[in-house]
Amino acid sequence: MNIIIVDDEKEIVDLIALYLTAENYNVHKFYDSKGVLPFLETHIVDLAILDIMMPGIDGISLCQKIREKYQFPILFVTAKVADIDKISGFNVGADDYITKPFTPIELVARVKAHLRRYKEYNSSSIEEIDFREIVINYKKRKVFFQEKELSLTPKEFDILYVLCKNKGQVVPVEELYEEVWKEKYFPSSSNTIMVHIRHLRKKMKDSVTNPKYIKSVWGVGYEIEE
Repeated sequence: MNIIIVDDEKEIVDLIALYLTAENYNVHKFYDSKGVLPFLETHIVDLAILDIMMPGIDGISLCQKIREKYQFPILFVTAKVADIDKISGFNVGADDYITKPFTPIELVARVKAHLRRYKEYNSSSIEEIDFREIVINYKKRKVFFQEKELSLTPKEFDILYVLCKNKGQVVPVEELYEEVWKEKYFPSSSNTIMVHIRHLRKKMKDSVTNPKYIKSVWGVGYEIEE
């Protein structure tokens, strides 16, 4: 599988590349953002690792550009740890964060987890959900809403799929997080889900104060009513 690494710190790029290459991934290194978008036009990429603070086009802007056309997982590797920075990343389509300094083994483990889920979703048998103007093709990872295709990040797709799969039932926050992220839920994880739900509602032009589709059940979780 093909992975791109984008960071202006050459030593970090080379270190990450060393560990990922040892795991038999095809790694493509970029020391700034300039050549990334042209590269994506001519190559199949399965995952991207981006730094946030870079000269020229920063990681947030690059992630936003990538999400206009591509749905593969995006991980941020960054020295910025404030919650507002994480929220900015999730809002433009990032799937995960790892802060510097980090252990290469942890990064490789996260890469493997995201690639495994991405591969599973793209190789699974056809399963289609069609109700209330929402059509989800599980195999093709496509969502149509009111007959128009929605451009969703992998996590947004997963959240919407889980909610639609359980239509008419409240999906607890803990269950939703652990099914989508495949990680143990902690109270702070609810903020991560809230950001993605807000982004989903925006793309579906669903009201925040009185949503028609994705409804919040306070203190419990989320539901899409039949």
